[in-house]
Amino acid sequence: MSVLELAGRALAEESARFAGLGWMRGTSGNLSVVLGRDPLRVAVTVSGRDKGELTSDDVVLVGEDGLAVADQPHPDKVPSAEAGLHARIAAVSGAGAVIHVHALAPVVAAEHWPDGVELRDLEMLKGFGRAAHDDLVTIPVIANGQDMRVLGDAFEAGFRADTPAVIVARHGIYVWGDDLRHARHRLECLEWLLRFRVETRLVGEERGVR
Repeated sequence: MSVLELAGRALAEESARFAGLGWMRGTSGNLSVVLGRDPLRVAVTVSGRDKGELTSDDVVLVGEDGLAVADQPHPDKVPSAEAGLHARIAAVSGAGAVIHVHALAPVVAAEHWPDGVELRDLEMLKGFGRAAHDDLVTIPVIANGQDMRVLGDAFEAGFRADTPAVIVARHGIYVWGDDLRHARHRLECLEWLLRFRVETRLVGEERGVR
């Protein structure tokens, strides 16, 4: 099995997991893993497929522009429309994998806190790579759009190496890590943290916390 097929198998397995959680409804969401750095080569899930039914074949290799490269078994495959943002995140952050899902909690959180969602003094922050206490974590929020270059610029403007996530307003969330497993663990913890923040919003406001 080729490196690309192995990546496709891993992406399919993770996609099925997130689809089972209801975070990749219909054909929404996309995942990627970096296969090369010089030049940048990223394996991304294909466009328009049910993410709970992907196979090792449902993957396409893209370059830094998010477009399919010619040197691969099936260069005619169509990558996710958001492959360009995956590539930008991988290039800027140095991540080995990027996960984009449409979990509800991050999108609702961005509605309440469009300038960034603040988190602190929660044990689950350790699973996101931050301290459980006395560490203010702000998850950036950027406006949605269909131009991945514009989204990439907005992501890069607010990028912090210690905060491996960005919420796209009224769309979904991107989380990244060293590999798919690492990114998945971060996403699972962050989804819990954002759900907590949303569900305790009124209590927080009563205490004077934005």
